[in-house]
Order: sequence, then structure tokens, then C-alpha cells
Amino acid sequence: MLRTHTCGELNISHLGQTVTLCGWVQKSRDLGGTTFIDVRDRYGLTQLIFNTDTDATLREKSRGLGREFVIKVTGDVIERASKNTKIPTGEIEIAVTDIEVLNAAKLPPFLIEDETDGGEELRAKYRYLDLRRNPIRNNLVLRHKMAQEVRKYLDKLDFIEVETPVLIKSTPEGARDFVVPSRMNAGEFYALPQSPQTFKQLLMVSGFDRYFQIVKCFRDEDLRADRQPEFTQIDCELSFVSQEDILNIFEGLTRHLFKTVKGIDLVELPRMLYSDAMRLYGSDKPDLRFGMEFVDLNDIVKGKGFSIFDNAELVVGINAKGCAGYTRKQVDELTEWLKRPQIGVTGMIYCRYNEDGTLKSSVDKFYSEDELTNWAAAFNAEKGDLMLILAGGADKVRKQLNELRLEMGNRLGLRDKNTFAPLWVVDFPLLEWDEESGRYHAMHHPFTSPKPEDIAMLDTEPGAVRANAYDLVINGTEIGGGSIRIHDRGLQSLMFKHLGFSPEEAQKQFGFLMDAFEYGAPPHGGIAFGFDRLASIFAGLDSIRDVIAFPKNNSGRDVMIDSPSTIAEAQMTELKIKTTV
Repeated sequence: MLRTHTCGELNISHLGQTVTLCGWVQKSRDLGGTTFIDVRDRYGLTQLIFNTDTDATLREKSRGLGREFVIKVTGDVIERASKNTKIPTGEIEIAVTDIEVLNAAKLPPFLIEDETDGGEELRAKYRYLDLRRNPIRNNLVLRHKMAQEVRKYLDKLDFIEVETPVLIKSTPEGARDFVVPSRMNAGEFYALPQSPQTFKQLLMVSGFDRYFQIVKCFRDEDLRADRQPEFTQIDCELSFVSQEDILNIFEGLTRHLFKTVKGIDLVELPRMLYSDAMRLYGSDKPDLRFGMEFVDLNDIVKGKGFSIFDNAELVVGINAKGCAGYTRKQVDELTEWLKRPQIGVTGMIYCRYNEDGTLKSSVDKFYSEDELTNWAAAFNAEKGDLMLILAGGADKVRKQLNELRLEMGNRLGLRDKNTFAPLWVVDFPLLEWDEESGRYHAMHHPFTSPKPEDIAMLDTEPGAVRANAYDLVINGTEIGGGSIRIHDRGLQSLMFKHLGFSPEEAQKQFGFLMDAFEYGAPPHGGIAFGFDRLASIFAGLDSIRDVIAFPKNNSGRDVMIDSPSTIAEAQMTELKIKTTV
């Protein structure tokens, strides 16, 4: 080894030792006869001191060092006169006797410091430099620790890690596939896996009753803060289990990670029906760090001559505690925020419960104070509260009110990143109707089992059939999802029928799985955690990019290596791909 110690481990117990360190120059301070240099590696930072009055060679070398030069130094550990209590090495410094420049460096395009001056696009272009910064490096260390704890927990429960193929078959369900042309099979394509779903089910047929994999998955979909074209799942499947077994095991994993990585003891995770989540929060991933449950006002506001309420399928609102003091300008600004195209609200009604006990609404023309008192009672409002109300089609208005609820949570500081509110959402619908295609689609995927008591409704009321499916939600983000799977060929064929597959199409796409079911498939189920999302929540980040070593931007590009890119014409010809002008 070129070094005897790292830059983060020396302390007062090492006084008098001669040591050798290697690392990058963080900063340099020339005070005339003495030069101080901070040297950094991924373990920490150590201060070097050069007595340049007594050694002309050291003076020349120390003054020639620029930021990010890679150096090797040898010297004696001495006690610092001015100690730095903010770093572990802050009581000592190295009196340098020899220095070697291992590699000079150009001046970086941005400061390699916790608070950098580099913009997001610039840092993405030079991601290898951005990874030197403490916040990004710490995120990857956190991710590593989480992965190790996942493996420890699952190994103790007899799970076996199995790698599944990356070049697979394209399927019509789910998001768009990334496809890979086959040179040896001209005109045919592999797909990159959106998940290892069918393979892990086949592993259950094979008798591997407890499988897991920390696996790369790929989806060609529109990107946002919590999506990347390639992402990582903690993918798991078990045989001979019920939904209750899976919830208990993976609640245990969640609690284990919070305890070992964050030092937080979680209480038992609450469970919420999908129908209740939509009714009370307008979302299947409610943020339970704060209240503001929805209040249905249909029974108390209709029939008073106010057409917006009278003609609406649903009138619903939230109580913003302590916000009665909002000015008209603030309320108007909030209304304009709701009118943005991505939310699409046409207007918002409000009612103040003033500190003097009076009630004042934006529709006083239609409602007396006694009637507004009924509003306040429905909201459990107190003096100082502000009731915010939307009206319209039930599904649409619940989604809009969910956006308003989350925004008010942000504005009131109720969404603290150091507070965690996990829960299970259960009993999802099996199918959801798609107007564009004119047919039902699987809400999770085609292999999800319906509740046994609901199977009879597949032919009569398919939209009412509940799935044996469950999601883990933390702070308003879906972290994991899974289901009990279909393991019977007849039921799987029925499911494909209701999804609009002809028997021939089902056999072509999934015949290998249905054939496997005829050779003794055990009852089984599983779950997949979004590892990037979970790591970002642990790190207190809104985006998953900074827990991924080399992420893509919002256009799906890696600007560091300039990918995707064109390929040579000869390569296109070899793959039998025709180009068009």
C-alpha cells in the first residue's frame, strides 16, 4: 500500500507516529513561513503543515500544489495548536517531511465542496468530480449499508439470491420496453426487464421457495424526480405464504433497515384499505406525516342554489389549521397554483373561521352563517382555521385536492424529512378501465391473484374485483408493491381473457409460464422495493439521482458519456436495421 493510514482515521492517540497519507488537495493556505494544506480521501480530511522556512524543497513543492492534485505525503503526527472539533482528525496535523505529486490536476469546473457553485447540468457532465463531494459520497455509502443490511436480514430468513436474465422477451403489458436487436436472429429483439416477475415465479415452480435479488430493471417511460430509465429493485418471492405472511416479513425488513441504518425504532405499520386511502386522501400513497383528511360535503352544501356545488358529483375539502389569517392575496395565489394545467382546477371555495368566532366564506351570497357553522362542524374546525373546498367529478376532484393537501403540508412545514410515516395500503382493485384502449388493464400486473371471494365477479362486475395486492408507502412515496400470484393455469387464462388477450395471444406471450403451472406450481407471492426511492428517503432527498452513482437526466441522457448516441453504419447493417433519412 502507498499509504499507512487514511485521511479520516488519525487522532490524538497517534501522536509521534510517522505516517504516510494519499489523497486529493482540498485547499491550501500559505502564511509565509508556514503552509497548511488539507488533504482529502473518501474517509475524511487531514491537515498538513509545512515549515517552508527550513526546507526550500518542501517550500517549492507545497506552493506548487493546486486544488485536486493527487499527492502522497509522509510526516509526523503532532498536536494541532488550533483544534477543529467538527472533524474526527481535528486534534492533530501532519508535520510533512516528504511529499510526492502522484498526479497534477486541472482546476475543476466547480468547487469540490459540500456547498458547491456547480449547477445540476455541469455537475452531471463531470459526475466523477461530483462524486468526490461529501454529500454525494455519503449517499452512496448509505446505499451500500442498506444493501448489506437487506442481504443480512433476508439471508437469516433462508432467502437465496438468484440472478435472472437481462435479455428477455418483450411483453405488451406495463410500461414501454427497452429493446435490443439480435444479430444472430435477424429481425428479432430482446427486451430489457421491467422486473424479473415471470422468472421469479418460475423459481417458485422450481422449488426455490424464498428468492431475492437486488436487481437492475429498465422502463422506457417519461422521467421525473423519482424515476430513472434504469433503476434498482429489492425483488423477492416466497412460496406457501399468505398475504399476511408477506406483510409481516417485509414490515420486519423495513423496521430492520430503519433501526440498523437510521437508528429509528418504528412502531407497527398501520394498514389502510385502498378505498379509504382514495376517500380520505385522494391518493393510493397517502402522506401520513400530517392530517388534513378529506371531508365530503355533499350532504350539507347541495340544494342551496349554488350551481357549482349543485352540479358537482363531489364537493370535498380540507381544513388548513391555523390559516384563517391568510390574506386575500395569499388565497388568490393558492387558487392560481391550482389552476395550472398539470392540476386543472377551475376555482376554489374557502371559508375562514375567524378568531372572533365569525365565519366568512367566498360564497356568503348562497350560505347563511348558520349553514357555514355546519361546514365548520363537518371539518372539526376551530377558530383560526381555513377550510378549502373543491367541486367536480369525484375521481378528478380527489386527485386535485390531494395536490392541494400536499402543497399545504409543504407550506405549513408539516412534511419534515426527518419524520417517517410508513403504512401498508391493501385491497387494491384488480383491474382498471382504460378509456383510450376501451378495455380493462391490470392495476398491478396480469399475474396478480384476485381475492378468492371476488373471482365470481370477474364475469359480472370486473371493476369491483379486489386484488390480493399491497403497497408499502413512506411519506407519500410508493416504496414497494407486490401481490399473491395466480398459480393455476385456468385462473391465469381467465385473467388474460379479461385483459383482452385471445387464447393464441396469451399462449404466444406467456405460454411458458402457464405451461409451468401444469407441473406443480406452489401457491406463491412476493414484493419488490424501489431501492433508489428507499435510499433517497433515508438520505432526505426529493430526487433519486443523488443516490445513484451515474444517473440520467430528465431526457434520459447520460451527459457525462453522451449517451444514447448513434452507432456506426456497419453496426446497423450487421444488426439488419435499416436507417431512414
